[in-house]
Amino acid sequence: MSRPAPSPIYTLRGAGGPLNTLHFSCHGRDTPLLFSGSGKGTIHIWNLNSRRAEKIVEGHSGSSVIWVSTLQSTDALISQGRDMQVCQWDLKEGRSEVVDSVWTGSVGFCQCSLLETSPGNYLLAFAGQQTEEIKIIELPSKTPVCTLVPDTKLGMVMCIKLWQPDSGPGPLLLAGYEDGSLLLWDVTQRSKLSQAKAHPEPVMCLTFDTERLRGISGSSEKKLSSWMLDRQNNLQLQDCVTLVNPGVSQLCIREDSKLLVSAGWDHRVRVFGWKKLRPLAVLQYHTDMVLSVAFSDHQDRRQRLLAAGSKDQRISLWSIYNEGADTG
Repeated sequence: MSRPAPSPIYTLRGAGGPLNTLHFSCHGRDTPLLFSGSGKGTIHIWNLNSRRAEKIVEGHSGSSVIWVSTLQSTDALISQGRDMQVCQWDLKEGRSEVVDSVWTGSVGFCQCSLLETSPGNYLLAFAGQQTEEIKIIELPSKTPVCTLVPDTKLGMVMCIKLWQPDSGPGPLLLAGYEDGSLLLWDVTQRSKLSQAKAHPEPVMCLTFDTERLRGISGSSEKKLSSWMLDRQNNLQLQDCVTLVNPGVSQLCIREDSKLLVSAGWDHRVRVFGWKKLRPLAVLQYHTDMVLSVAFSDHQDRRQRLLAAGSKDQRISLWSIYNEGADTG
């Protein structure tokens, strides 16, 4: 007999809007934190010990917050809103002030991607003002690095992922577009390396395993499309995973590369074994679309959690680090 699906170990309420984005910061801290960005323009900083919001900050003029992250070496918060601003926050010693911002010009929902290149220095990629362009700048200097524009019409940039390969000189960037295409870009050479048509519909989300050079993407349809990079950096389509219901908001691979989770438009979080894409569990709690999923970065893996944020304004937290969920 299969085991019954687990229940959340606890939930966080009071965000006041749909939960578009989640980001954990637990490693190396006295207090484990979860950052969330809402459709009402607020960023909640949740204390996972007290299970309450430690701080609420507002910096995008009431516009929807679509992405949050932290700059590890400076302990600063970075957020992106539908007001076309990316803001950097100083949260030290009880402060909550915007210390810098970047205007993106993008009206879409494409979340930024951040890559630390050396201690205290980052590359930030974001969708630009023109429909298909991706801009990359250095932080904290805000020096422009490049603008990437495909040579054919692919529609709006939907999702991006910056990463640094183990071999080779510079960073690479994966991008999903409105026409269902995936493109791999060489940031240093400002050139396209390969392209694949992963979906008939817009690529709503993608995630990439930099160790195995393997990724997966989702759209509004009833399937996930997996793909890999060969030694020549060619995108090669692999297996598809058929879903019960259409629509995926976000995908996330656990740090140990054992589990994949999907945030479903059908209110459910689905858990798969990443190696063989075998379905392991369906997590049911939310009463509206699940918009975001994230795994925590607790140093002790037994404390690690999965968080899911929904349009129903609630965050569910799950413990799926039992032995039974680590296969597949």
